[in-house]
Amino acid sequence: MIPIENSKKKTVAFYIARADGKGSYPSRRAIVLAQAIAKEVNVLFIVGENSPLPPDGFKSIIVGKKSNLLQVLTFIHPDLLIRDSGSTIAEEVEKIREIVPSILHFDDFGDGGKQADFVIQTLLDDSIDEVPEHYVRDRQLFIADPSMKDFKKHGLKKEPPGTLPHLVISFGEEDEGNLTFRALRHVSQLQIPLKVTVLVGEKYPHDISTLRMMALGRRNTIVQQPPYDLPEVYAHADVVLCASGYMPYEVAVMGIPCIVLSQNDFEVGLTFPKEQHGFVHLGLGRKVKQSNLLNAIMEPLLHEPLRKRAIERQLSLNLGGGLDTVLETIFYLIEHPKRGAGGKTMSDMLN
Repeated sequence: MIPIENSKKKTVAFYIARADGKGSYPSRRAIVLAQAIAKEVNVLFIVGENSPLPPDGFKSIIVGKKSNLLQVLTFIHPDLLIRDSGSTIAEEVEKIREIVPSILHFDDFGDGGKQADFVIQTLLDDSIDEVPEHYVRDRQLFIADPSMKDFKKHGLKKEPPGTLPHLVISFGEEDEGNLTFRALRHVSQLQIPLKVTVLVGEKYPHDISTLRMMALGRRNTIVQQPPYDLPEVYAHADVVLCASGYMPYEVAVMGIPCIVLSQNDFEVGLTFPKEQHGFVHLGLGRKVKQSNLLNAIMEPLLHEPLRKRAIERQLSLNLGGGLDTVLETIFYLIEHPKRGAGGKTMSDMLN
């Protein structure tokens, strides 16, 4: 970690919002970063309508009904704004530049990212599209949740599936396309002994009672609602069935055969969870055929070489250790702002 040289503590503001179907990972990443920099800077969470609750132990300020993000930033004047709120708009970020000396965005696919000072993208790491120089696309900057530390490369330790293989179905916090229901309905047709754990997200908007009724119709099938220990559940899985956002990254840290269904067209375009990285990607979940899904589930359970190859490909990526590099970027932006107070560039202030 790079220490802050100025004796006066700088202020870093986090603005996290649930958007673009990213689920809970952005808020978990923000907590890891906030805890890592808290001794060096003052940390403040800006809480909007779609923001998760701020973590315990950190100050927060609410964007109220009669205020907006610009007004809050004008009030607090942070030295750095770290933002993970989905695709942003250029006009808004241009106005933020007039207030905040440095701006860091995560996985911003809107025009607003072009106005930020630095953009870190892990979801489109090997896209062929050209991006501005201040964009970094690199899957190695993925930061694993600390709770996964004890389960890193866990797949190397797992024995082949036994007489009751374990499938975990996990489609994130919201599951906009209700792929949980679709997947469980298809899996219920499998005529082999199979343990099924269905993880329902905190913001799951659909009828959970329907899932529970389906689970009652099949032995060894349970539906779990939060809180649950995600790494612990994944660690006991022989196959994970999930969406194609951040979840495959978390699976790849552990090394577990994984089948991916996309929630929408944006997720279909994500390049990471593909065969060369150890995943089976079946495309849009709402269009998946039952036979294709069931065959994909059975293959790693019945073919040991295939299971091992999937695990080896995932673990060869060595994901999850991006924290130090991201912290270096944060401290550099704090110490070397592109603009001074009031949005003036450094050259303006020197002239």
